[in-house]
Formats: sequence, C-alpha cells, structure tokens
Amino acid sequence: MSDTLPFTHPLRLADLAGRKPTRFRLEPDAAARGRIAAAVGATAIAALRFEGELSPQGRRDWQLRARLSARVEQPCIVTLAPVTTEIAETVARSYLADMPEPEAEEIEMPEDDSVEPLPAVLDLGAVLIEALTLALPLYPRAEGAELGTARFAEPGTEPLDEEATRPFAGLADMLKKPGKDG
Repeated sequence: MSDTLPFTHPLRLADLAGRKPTRFRLEPDAAARGRIAAAVGATAIAALRFEGELSPQGRRDWQLRARLSARVEQPCIVTLAPVTTEIAETVARSYLADMPEPEAEEIEMPEDDSVEPLPAVLDLGAVLIEALTLALPLYPRAEGAELGTARFAEPGTEPLDEEATRPFAGLADMLKKPGKDG
C-alpha cells in the first residue's frame, strides 16, 4: 500500500465518550471500494462493511470489537479467471496507553498480536484495510483450476521429472539390486 490510504475514517479518541462504547458502521461507496481493491490487489470489491464498537477500558485504554464482511473478486493464480470470495471476520484490537517498549534490538513477536499502542487519532479506515488484507486468500484458485506439471529441458536432453530431482530417488533401486555375494 502507498503512504496515503484509499479510505479513511479518523476518530480522535479524546473526543469520544469515556464511559460508554462508540458504535460505528462503515460501508465505503463504490469509488472508495475501487480504491481499496486496487490497494489490496483485488480486481473488485462488490460489498464491504465494517461495523462494531470502540469501548473505553479503564481510564486511558480502548478496545475495538468489530465484524468485517466483504465480497471480493481476485484473479485465479492459475487461469486468471475471476474468483469471488465471501469474507466474514471478527476484528479485535486493544489500544494501550502504556504499551511496553521493547528493550532489545531483536524481539520476539508477542503472543497477543491484537495489542497496539494507543494513537491520538484512530483511523478506522486503516483498521478496515488491514483486516481485509489479512483476510484475503493469498492464492485464490478458480474451481477446477489445476497447476499441472511443467517439464523443461535443453534441446536434445531428457527433461528432469520430480522423481529424478529427489536426493535419495535411486537409493531404493540400489537396495533392491543383489550385491556381489548374490
């Protein structure tokens, strides 16, 4: 994705009610869905909805609970035919005011990947795009599309098949052959 998001919906957290949830429902129009589709590598997005609530947790932290639903068209990785995917995902994020900073240069990924530092302005459009990107199939495949086997060789040579490229392919044949002693 580029530096500018194809769809934004910023919320300044300091302006939200501190004791009750703030509900939201985002349904980008056709133009915004087209920009989002281009940003996430899809051909088209026929439907897209992101709805949920942002709830205060304690004095300074926030909890986002939402449902992402979409109908996305992507090209098949084998045939390039259009593949339509229905997406229905639960999205959960915790925004902490006192997020612990890593102490070392190299750190392990935390077990809870839904925890993020508390921003002054939370862009629900960015959360929507991130959740959609993570929910999309990496390798969409049209029904019945098969990759098949490709065999290549220089002229005059026998192409290698999968069996010949395995390191221990001939070992079984060697064990079957009788040795010098019979």
